[in-house]
Amino acid sequence: MSRILIAEDEARIAAFLEKGLRAQGFVTTSVSNGLAACEHARTGAFDLLILDIGLPVLDGFTVLRQLREARVSTPVIILTARDSVADAVAGLGGGADDYIRKPFAFEELLARVRLRLRTGPAPEATVLRAGELALDLRTRRIHVGEHPVELSAREFALAEVFLRNPDQVLTRAQLLSQVWGFDYDPGSNVVDVYVRYLRRKLGADRIETVRGAGYRLRVG
Repeated sequence: MSRILIAEDEARIAAFLEKGLRAQGFVTTSVSNGLAACEHARTGAFDLLILDIGLPVLDGFTVLRQLREARVSTPVIILTARDSVADAVAGLGGGADDYIRKPFAFEELLARVRLRLRTGPAPEATVLRAGELALDLRTRRIHVGEHPVELSAREFALAEVFLRNPDQVLTRAQLLSQVWGFDYDPGSNVVDVYVRYLRRKLGADRIETVRGAGYRLRVG
């Protein structure tokens, strides 16, 4: 079971990350300043560090530099502002393994986390299957039976959540959180809109509306 250290001073984002990662089976610890991030990471108790650049006490660049100078080889994914290319370049040059820009969808972060942790003997399956559906995570394509179906990036992300949770009821809030990320509007009807898009492409009866609860991908 992989252990992830989250260094993020914005409580809302830290809580979003912890909730999502724990739901995927990871063990998480969260700290809110750079000094604590250094102290925790140096223990060697973590398999991955998610590191915000804008931390108080010590910023993310300083944390990264001190860890690499201390020969701490834990993989690091840095979080940076949406348009801050300079931060991303500086972070990678300073020893980070990957970066992601805020705001981000949880599924994108999860894919990057899994990529950095994929060192064990049994890598994650790259094709998700549910009934006649087959979704290839590498090629970003989906098939209904033998027929390929074109999906937009957001449609693909939503389909991936359904295929990872077949026959399970998923609430609109869960789908918003996992596909649209922490920067979503809880009152939005975007989930309903994209479910309609998927029904048109994958089959009208494949995604079931569970009244008062959410949606479920029917298998079989």
